[in-house]
Amino acid sequence: MELLLHSIKLDWPVLLPILICSILVVAVAITRISFYNNNKRDVVKFIQRLQKELSKNNLEAAQTLSEQLGGVIGEVSEEGIRILSEQKHDFSRSFDISTSLAVRKLEKHLTILGTIGGVAPFLGLFGTVVRILYTFQDLATQGNQSAAVAMGIGSALIATAFGLGVAIVAVILYNTFQSIVKRYEDDFQLLKLLFLSFCDSEQKAKSDDFVVQSVTLD
Repeated sequence: MELLLHSIKLDWPVLLPILICSILVVAVAITRISFYNNNKRDVVKFIQRLQKELSKNNLEAAQTLSEQLGGVIGEVSEEGIRILSEQKHDFSRSFDISTSLAVRKLEKHLTILGTIGGVAPFLGLFGTVVRILYTFQDLATQGNQSAAVAMGIGSALIATAFGLGVAIVAVILYNTFQSIVKRYEDDFQLLKLLFLSFCDSEQKAKSDDFVVQSVTLD
């Protein structure tokens, strides 16, 4: 404890950036966890119900289901149904734009975690180097004092430990949140396949009707 207080007292200018990084990590973690929890939905049941409504060609009921679901998945589904009703011929490109915008919401602030995960160890190492240099300077002016040297080296290593700790937490959170974003992207692809299947079935039905009408006329 004495060593920690000694380090904070002498090296606070170097430890301050790492402290700011740790606060940013906590803030991003809280906001992202809250956002993901608020948008968590049972996608499997929703897609099954949505598929039933689309098989009946009931876009209004499908739109209602999407509104009731809410969240990011519901918003993307609503946009997909709107595109289906307005421009089926260019559905894939328009839907990809919608999903890309949704992914941006899901990835918001994650670059902060990635940056801190890469920078924090170097900040800690920088603090260690600075403290060791000061220790050598004190050693040169005051002579050989084993206790002072040990205290200086121990204090220097605290900065590295602090930086590594912040970096490890940031990287773990970044990878965890990226895996959550990846699951959302998989859900968006499921919705896209479902909507494309609806487009194909509708086009096939129109084609069959055209063939029947042609045969009838002949």
